[in-house]
Amino acid sequence: MPTLILVRHGRSTANTEGLLAGWTPGVALDERGAAQAAALPGRLAGLPLSEIVTSPLQRCQETLRPLLDARPELRAHTDERIGECHYGDWSGRKLAELRDEPLMEVVQAHPSAAAFPGGESMRAMQTRAAEAVREWNARVERDHGPDAVYLMCSHGDIIKSLVAEALGLHLDLFQRISVEPCSVTAIRYTRLRPFLVRLGDTGDFASLAPHEGPSGDQAPVGGGAGAP
Repeated sequence: MPTLILVRHGRSTANTEGLLAGWTPGVALDERGAAQAAALPGRLAGLPLSEIVTSPLQRCQETLRPLLDARPELRAHTDERIGECHYGDWSGRKLAELRDEPLMEVVQAHPSAAAFPGGESMRAMQTRAAEAVREWNARVERDHGPDAVYLMCSHGDIIKSLVAEALGLHLDLFQRISVEPCSVTAIRYTRLRPFLVRLGDTGDFASLAPHEGPSGDQAPVGGGAGAP
């Protein structure tokens, strides 16, 4: 079965403003995110990509633009199932405000029980994304063979939930996973089980250095902004 390359979109204006974007329209890459996207073709130059699939949201489309320009033989297939979690009434709100919401404790410690007001549950988010991957795995293998490599550009919580699913982790543990903007995660699928071969690889270790701000005991809902 194929190898899936999961790319989180580059840093967005919502990331830098501390907003939970969700499906809010008009959320674009910021200057750093555009630079991350511009570097993506070089980082993936050694991979013979057979297909590219993307979330319909603007920040993912912008992340892929340089890669698609570099590989004109490919086009991006849009799949809403790998779009961001529907955060409902939380969409567009400041993350700093949301920390005091009682639901945030559930999102952090028991996400399988979390459902966003006016939005969807985190279980539903994981289920739709995993179904999309299974269908694309079958399609890519059928059209390009079992050793094919393909790419999906998606969002932090989606990618974390897919990693948890591949590792056989309960969704309640997925907040222990971190994927920064424009990071590359790779899962090699086989007939019996998947193998996680890369996780959140940016090639940049700046985010590991101590920096001012919260202690980091909470997972950033939506994925966070990455290195300062």
